[in-house]
Amino acid sequence: MVRSGEKVPADGRILEGESHVDESLLTGESQPVSRRDGDLVIGGSLNGEGALTVVVEKTGRDSFISQVVELVEEAQESKSHTQDLADRAALMLTIVALTGGALTLLVWFLVRHDFSFALERSVTVMVTTCPHALGLAVPLVVAVFTGLSASKGLLIRSREAFESARNIQAVIFDKTGTLT
Repeated sequence: MVRSGEKVPADGRILEGESHVDESLLTGESQPVSRRDGDLVIGGSLNGEGALTVVVEKTGRDSFISQVVELVEEAQESKSHTQDLADRAALMLTIVALTGGALTLLVWFLVRHDFSFALERSVTVMVTTCPHALGLAVPLVVAVFTGLSASKGLLIRSREAFESARNIQAVIFDKTGTLT
């Protein structure tokens, strides 16, 4: 039984009753939606003025909220073109840093015949040229951005699709103002 003003506890189907249900936090629907016998309701939505008897049909992993969480996790795990490019650049810069360090070690050892002096110079070259900041910063920025977007109601299913969104020339909203 879901009384007026209460949250629907889990995804289910209305057995009895009629009400307007506010699903805005879950679906982005700006206005409460009319629900009656046989209609589906989403767990976490807010019941309006009527009382509803709901039979729970989905819990745990099958629930709407769980599926949204799964989409956010998939988005955070996916790699965008920018991230792939940064990974390739980091690999190339790592190879350059290691090669430069090895050459520095070899040249200074041949010139001064002092291994510790040559090793110091070699480590300095590798630390200075190491692309660790690039390899760490890009995934961190992408993960933070995806999380912030989700907290603002923007769910990103594919980072590649989001990157290509910069080429959009027209945006069309449905009658409720929802953008899908």
